Amino acid sequence: MARGWESKTIEEQISAAQAESEATSKATLTPEQVERRSKREGLLLQRACALNDLGATRHERRRALLERTLEHLDRQLAELESLESR
Repeated sequence: MARGWESKTIEEQISAAQAESEATSKATLTPEQVERRSKREGLLLQRACALNDLGATRHERRRALLERTLEHLDRQLAELESLESR
């Protein structure tokens, strides 16, 4: 039984170290970097929703709209990535 407690303590230490590492890395980001990261995550979420809808739709007009939406989101993501690489 002591071994089980020991492994849980180690897991807690590892997760605490990871959380601290993430907090430190977030603290070193500039406000612009935080904004770009947030925008990127939002775009990726929108893209995932559009892909899901595209797979479920049967109407041609809706399908065409979703395909244009995906193209637009992909362009925005590419622009964002080009800004990050500078």
